[in-house]
Amino acid sequence: MPDASAPAAPRFRSGAGRICLDFLRTLRLRGTDGATEELDTGEALAAWVAQLGPYPDGTAVPVPAPDALREARAVREAVHALLTAARSPAGPAGCPPGERELLNRAAAVAPPVPVLVADGTLAWTAGDPVGAVLADVARDALALATSPALDRVRACSGAHCAAWFLDTSRPGNRRWCSMETCGNQSKKQTWRTKHAASP
Repeated sequence: MPDASAPAAPRFRSGAGRICLDFLRTLRLRGTDGATEELDTGEALAAWVAQLGPYPDGTAVPVPAPDALREARAVREAVHALLTAARSPAGPAGCPPGERELLNRAAAVAPPVPVLVADGTLAWTAGDPVGAVLADVARDALALATSPALDRVRACSGAHCAAWFLDTSRPGNRRWCSMETCGNQSKKQTWRTKHAASP
């Protein structure tokens, strides 16, 4: 029986190493027949911002209007277009003009603001919590696409993943977005295949 006192598992995946790469993960299995939209409602977008944004736990993120949800998805696809171009021979200059303009516009919005709380801790606030985090996403994508760190962006080798992540390992040969999920699944599959072939 599940432990009712245990914290709920995070709804959205994180740990890609950059917030723009985590945001890309909200379209799971991109480019496949099994692609799944995680930002299917304004409530889902607000939940993503609450989970992955810099705001204190328990911060109520207002549910954005439908046009803001469409804008958020458009920013996500612009991030994908930019990083795809940046990783190609064309480089960042190969980003389509519309997507470049959208990212520049999103990046110009005021990001979350740091506030020193009376107890000495740092908190973050914003008049528009969703727009502010999208500004962080856009700024992060622009910075990543034009930095040497881009060479460390990898696609997960998981058979049912392909999410991008930043490889910060010293040798630079990390294969999976997460050892706990894709890495373990791959190792289990290798073990099953090996033992199924054994006499």
